[in-house]
Amino acid sequence: MNRLVIIALLLTSLFLAGCASSKEAAAAGPAGPKKVTVATAQAVTRTVPAAFQETGTFIADETSDIAPLVAGRVLATPVNIGDFVKQGQVVCELDHRDAQLHLDQARAALDQATAGVRQSQSRIGFSGQGTFDPALMPEAVAARAALESAEALARQAAADAKRYQNLVDSGDVSRSAFERARTQQETAEAQANAARQQYEATLNGARQSWGAVENSQASLAGVRSQLAQSEKALADTTIRAPFDGFITARPVAVGQYVALSNKIATIMRIGTMKLDLQTPEQRAARGKLGMTVLARVAAYPDREFTGTVTAVDPSVDPNSRVFILEAKFDNPKGELRPGMFATARVLLPGGESAVFVPRNAVVRDRTTDSYQVFTIDNNAAHLRVVVVGEVDGDQIRIVNGLSGNETVAVSGQTGLFDGVQVQAR
Repeated sequence: MNRLVIIALLLTSLFLAGCASSKEAAAAGPAGPKKVTVATAQAVTRTVPAAFQETGTFIADETSDIAPLVAGRVLATPVNIGDFVKQGQVVCELDHRDAQLHLDQARAALDQATAGVRQSQSRIGFSGQGTFDPALMPEAVAARAALESAEALARQAAADAKRYQNLVDSGDVSRSAFERARTQQETAEAQANAARQQYEATLNGARQSWGAVENSQASLAGVRSQLAQSEKALADTTIRAPFDGFITARPVAVGQYVALSNKIATIMRIGTMKLDLQTPEQRAARGKLGMTVLARVAAYPDREFTGTVTAVDPSVDPNSRVFILEAKFDNPKGELRPGMFATARVLLPGGESAVFVPRNAVVRDRTTDSYQVFTIDNNAAHLRVVVVGEVDGDQIRIVNGLSGNETVAVSGQTGLFDGVQVQAR
């Protein structure tokens, strides 16, 4: 019985409390909820340069997977990932002992071949200066002098024989004297012919001797080529950076044997970055070299990076129906990195209308990664999800979501929600 009484009292108390709450609510109804006080500003519309927006990914200006030119065991790797290297700086050292031995052998062979050339030249009296002429060799010069002397004697003997013949005809000398003169002529002519043959033989001998010199010179050239190859093989054991850049990978270690197909390191040049923009084919006629590109990346949401279109892909991908606009950006501080996703505006000739609001009117919702603006209409706040564009001082462009005639809240957004009553100040 006592339990039933207690339950009845509890039910009566709850009923009376509910009635009191209903009366308080009825009393508060005409006054309405409390209004939120906010500061407001007017959205403005102004003319800005015309542009179209695309997305793309930044890539390094140059990327190189450095491979060895010779196989060998790694002796040293003086660079690490993240190091900045200059062109020609050593990236890796391979074991060079075999290459050094081959180079020493090639140098010894060069000395031997050089001595052989000098010896063959000295045999024919050639100094090595100027162009070889067999007629100027000492033996040929002597044979030529003997030939000229014999020819002169032959001419003198012929003249004497002719004079004696005239004297025989006039009866001034005997025929026996004429016969002696003719014999002397024939002897002189025979000696001249012998001297000529000797001279020709001397020239042929000089040419044959010069052939030996040419052979020794050819051997010397071959040895020099082998020496150059040995020098290159030794130089190839030192692997150097092909250009200035950052080391982004170094997969080898000291003691490892590397083949020609192995990668020693990867180097990137990021002082200038390239942005490949995936552009729909309907804009193919609008993309031109030299156009200005303004890009944004998530790492720097409040900054715009300025670049220039440097290449236009002449072909359109038949599957995606897009073509590539390549823009280059100066990146002296390395703020832009390969692989960063970017939203970019490509500026076109002429202008277009754009809506701007104060920067503090835009609220970023990190849950949905979206941007929001509260517009004020008839003393009520209305939530608008917007797409933002470039920043101009304390103003930010609204690409989509506003028409330009709205009044927006610039303070107190934390207390606002869609439909709440506000009081502007």
